Amino acid sequence: MSRPMRTVRRTLMSAALALLAAGAAVPAHAQAYPTKPIKIVVGFPAGSATDVIARVVAEHLRAKLGQPVIVENRPGANAVLGVSEVARAPADGYTILATNSSSMTANHQIYKKIPYLPERDFAPVTMVVSAPFIMTVNAANERTASVNTLADLVALAKAKPGQLSYSSGGPGNLAHLGMEMFNNRAGIKTNHVPYKGGVAAQTGLLGKEVDTQMDTPTAAPHVRAGKLKALAVTTAKRWPDLPEVPTLAESGYPGFDVSFWLGILVPAQTPPAIVQTLYNAIRTLRDDPNAMRTLQQQGTVELTSPQDFAARIRSETTAWGEVIRRENIQLD
Repeated sequence: MSRPMRTVRRTLMSAALALLAAGAAVPAHAQAYPTKPIKIVVGFPAGSATDVIARVVAEHLRAKLGQPVIVENRPGANAVLGVSEVARAPADGYTILATNSSSMTANHQIYKKIPYLPERDFAPVTMVVSAPFIMTVNAANERTASVNTLADLVALAKAKPGQLSYSSGGPGNLAHLGMEMFNNRAGIKTNHVPYKGGVAAQTGLLGKEVDTQMDTPTAAPHVRAGKLKALAVTTAKRWPDLPEVPTLAESGYPGFDVSFWLGILVPAQTPPAIVQTLYNAIRTLRDDPNAMRTLQQQGTVELTSPQDFAARIRSETTAWGEVIRRENIQLD
């Protein structure tokens, strides 16, 4: 064999060995993910809006990624328990967080001691849905029997200062903050009664334990059944699922625009390739009519990119920080 041919052969072999070495250096997670079951942690009870979307996402990921996906409910302390568990988990894509906007935009600004910081400890994957709150009263509650509009509720609260109460899923969640914003705008005082999760808060309203609530879209079936009266929605536009219900802006409070979201995040330092794999799988929920029907009952389906989701979290963190400081809301 001539010297030029031997040189070419050595060069090709060196290149091939370099490629093999590079392949060997690629982390296992980049070569194949997932290779074992995935867990989705929900910081709220079963049946909550966050739990509903987590189970839809779990079923979809199971089909798309070919591995079991388990939903684990870890309620407590306005989702702090469940969120903290995921913050401490390995950043390998096998422990995922399904949560709401309170836990990523407000909790760390309200609680004096909190074991996680959203921007430091989490990587956003996608915002699944966004939704309004619905101002509701119990249609069978004699204390609010005269209330059919938001103006009626405000008039009653002013006639009975400090005597009406409202429920929320816990101190510092967005239903609590949103109601305090409304109290401030309306010039009224209503008493906050925190429950352990939105389901319990809604049950409290249905059971006449409290007088009103900023409820999630899970209230809609009760509104249609005549058990609850919907007075207004908190977003700038009417909600298509209850198109007859006016906005707070239409009801005399211009500029009032409060919504919440439900989304998926993973521990910070999770490899971008895994984040992208999860997002690529979840965004195909739009191709599943049954899943879409369930998600649309929770709000507007968004399925935003990780980058857009991160920007939304940053923007809302700033906005809620202003409310928290203005209302001087601090919790231990």
